Amino acid sequence: MDATAAAIGEYREDASMELKSAEVQKFQVGTLKLEIHPDAPAAGAAAANAIAELMLHLKGKLKNIGAIFATGASQLQLLSTLTTISNLPWDQINGFHLDEYIGIDENHPASFRRYLRENLTQRVPIGKFHEINGSAADPELVCREYARKLKAADPQFCLLGFGENGHLAFNDPGEADFHDPEDVKVVHLDAVCRQQQASEGWFHTLQDVPERAITVTIPAIFRVPKLILTVPGKRKTEITRRVLTEPISEECPATIIRTHPDATVFLDREAAAKLDGINFD
Repeated sequence: MDATAAAIGEYREDASMELKSAEVQKFQVGTLKLEIHPDAPAAGAAAANAIAELMLHLKGKLKNIGAIFATGASQLQLLSTLTTISNLPWDQINGFHLDEYIGIDENHPASFRRYLRENLTQRVPIGKFHEINGSAADPELVCREYARKLKAADPQFCLLGFGENGHLAFNDPGEADFHDPEDVKVVHLDAVCRQQQASEGWFHTLQDVPERAITVTIPAIFRVPKLILTVPGKRKTEITRRVLTEPISEECPATIIRTHPDATVFLDREAAAKLDGINFD
């Protein structure tokens, strides 16, 4: 047994000991795998466990491991757990993030650059991390350059959530394009998306939330072979039901996740509260 295989074996044993006492429900919708955990910390920790195992698996296969990280309240427990797991190959990670507001400073409390510094890159010895410069004078140029770097990195996993309006990254209804020719683009944020950002406390008022952002598009996300989604909390109860039951449509962009060949959604019981009694066969 080589060192990487041994590390994965030890990690699986430790993770199973941590989670074995929790009641976890697992099922599938289309190709999409779902896990329902007792609460948000358990769901975030389970997602972190899955990512850690994948990182250990890729450690011996790739010199540089491309990865895309999400932000927002849904990712806090995941990142808190992931950045405390020992012996992960952070020095091999070539990191990116999904989106950034246009027109706010990198030190603004809601800046995703600041978020990822505080919750990821300042906590672990990450090899390289590429930030989306939402403060740049030419957002279109930022999109083109970021898309070039992202494609060259060939990301192996992407962390995600989905919004209360069903967005993936900042691909809101009305902006999402399942066949988008661009990998990174400028988008306008809809009212539901902007209200969510204010309601979660990232901005003082709805009027403070920027109306435009830069986002990785859905086709670029779907080229990533492994997607891990973390969706906790009662604010996500209704959209979770919609994502798993409605026809796949750009009107609820996250419905497309049901067609990805290797995606897993980690829910807590609050987010899954409206799934009882639904037949997913």
